[in-house]
Amino acid sequence: MVTTQAESGSPYRADCPTRHILDRIGDRWTVLIVGALWDGNARFSELRRRIEGISQKMLTQTLRGLERDGLVHRVVHPEVPVRVEYSLTEAGRTLREPLRALQEWAIVHLSDVSASQEAYDHAKQPS
Repeated sequence: MVTTQAESGSPYRADCPTRHILDRIGDRWTVLIVGALWDGNARFSELRRRIEGISQKMLTQTLRGLERDGLVHRVVHPEVPVRVEYSLTEAGRTLREPLRALQEWAIVHLSDVSASQEAYDHAKQPS
């Protein structure tokens, strides 16, 4: 059997399935959800409180996508009212370090990026 480049994983090709994975893990809400689940389980409402600015709809969509991709595990506890908890799967836990590195990079370089944006915007203003 011949392996195509798309099957072997070349995200620079339009037909490569790894692009979906990069879209998922490169999404800001994914980064924040993985960070919020770093230490263990969390309920939906707890995630919503931890991640300021995320809408209920976006949290639901992102969690469903992460569950579909095998990065988040969802457990429904048959109680009244029903309790649902989310946690990282083994694959999801392997994302913690790379995503934490991105978060730390953003924090360390925030002032440099802000200064560059300001200089760029100032240079583009009509005189």
